[in-house]
Amino acid sequence: MDYLTVVLGFLFALTFLQGLSSLSRRSKKLPPGPTPLPILGNLHLLGDQPHKSLAKLAKKHGPLMSLQLGQITTVVITSAGMAKEVLQKQDLAFSSRSIPDAIHAHSQFQYSVVWLPVASRWRSLRKILNSNIFSGNRLDANQHLRARKVQELVAYCRKNCQSGEALDVGRAAFRTSLNLLSNTLFSKDLTDPYSDSAKEFKDLVWSIMVEAGKPNMVDFFPVLEKLDPQGIRRRMTIHFGKVIKMFGDLINERLEDGKSGGGNSDVLDVLLTTCEESPEEIDRTHIERLCLDLFVAGTDTTSNTLEWAMAECLQNPEKMNKAKAELVQVIGKGKLIEEADVSRLPYLRCIVKETLRLHPPVPFLIPRRVEQDVEVCGYNVPKNSQVLVNAWAIGRDETVWENALEFKPERFLESELDIRGRDFELIPFGAGRRICPGLPLAVRMVPVMLGSLLNSFDWKLEGGIAPKDLDMEEKFGITLQKALPLRAVPINL
Repeated sequence: MDYLTVVLGFLFALTFLQGLSSLSRRSKKLPPGPTPLPILGNLHLLGDQPHKSLAKLAKKHGPLMSLQLGQITTVVITSAGMAKEVLQKQDLAFSSRSIPDAIHAHSQFQYSVVWLPVASRWRSLRKILNSNIFSGNRLDANQHLRARKVQELVAYCRKNCQSGEALDVGRAAFRTSLNLLSNTLFSKDLTDPYSDSAKEFKDLVWSIMVEAGKPNMVDFFPVLEKLDPQGIRRRMTIHFGKVIKMFGDLINERLEDGKSGGGNSDVLDVLLTTCEESPEEIDRTHIERLCLDLFVAGTDTTSNTLEWAMAECLQNPEKMNKAKAELVQVIGKGKLIEEADVSRLPYLRCIVKETLRLHPPVPFLIPRRVEQDVEVCGYNVPKNSQVLVNAWAIGRDETVWENALEFKPERFLESELDIRGRDFELIPFGAGRRICPGLPLAVRMVPVMLGSLLNSFDWKLEGGIAPKDLDMEEKFGITLQKALPLRAVPINL
């Protein structure tokens, strides 16, 4: 009986608070949106594909829309114009993060460049990233490492080619991305192409992405924080712990063995030197958590984009043949692509842009939060509101894109639109202060990997599946994965 009284009291309190919130909503002139239910608000409208549900709702309520998700006021941006308003014109006001409860595991939000507020610590970590990992000079210096990893990817495909076995494209791309990053940071592979260790790490990263992207009752009802009713924070603590331990062991190994050798300092050398000389800028914990950010964000997004690009090419053979013809003409049949070649391959670049338009790696980008009341286009976005930018919906906006759902790389041949955050019709990496720092690496890697796979082999779908029958369903997490992994057979040219 006591338990029932507590539950009823809790529900009454929530209903009362929501009633007050509803009155406040009306008085504050929030953006339009669906009428919330008691307690739940609009949670029932999200479904298991929130990017699609919210895109559909925006068609009714407009590109600046507000919802009540439990106790949290959420504003959703669904047009290029509104994205520009929020990510450029009022970037600073919208630059804080809405931190999911899952990211409280190991206090990751206190160390991560992804989640830290825009302040001195964030600026110093961002500067370290831009100078030591993603600067043009550093990327040029590491180009030979990336070339070697692409060669290994093609060699791995060749073994499947000889045996006639289908290749799990996403897994092979993930392993390549993982070793590429680990060579850049630590001068060593983290996984053997022929072992299960890459699968284990991929599963671990995907588990992190799923848990972080899963609707969590604590995020909608912060009063449940101590209970962690779905166990999401508990599982994230285990997943994060495994990754942090792995990087801690690598750092210990380096500290015992000294420099990476070979005359070239790798990123870990630079970070440890900075840690020694300027401990106020970065410390050991920040290095471990920076690695966690880089590997979780960099491996999954790159491999997903390559898998979607290959899937679109296989579903649209005439587009794939057009890309292959360009490669033969510019590079020569069967040759690997180098980064310097990409500028001479306009159609290949268009395929990558069109893939990112239809399949942005992070459909809502990373959620933002306003620290104070902000006015946008005559509406009030109240303090502590969560702000979601639906990049998936913006890339499929029929008022901007002709035949928006069609895979049509040609649309970019005569277009100046770019993916670097200046053109808000296409913002797969975000824009403004919070733009993805890994963008310079991604725009080098994806076309080189894709072009090398297309130029080294012909491809067919496993089991003789016809291109038009290829399943293109999405699996929602923080990143947008293909629901059924792409399995394709490489064939000798």
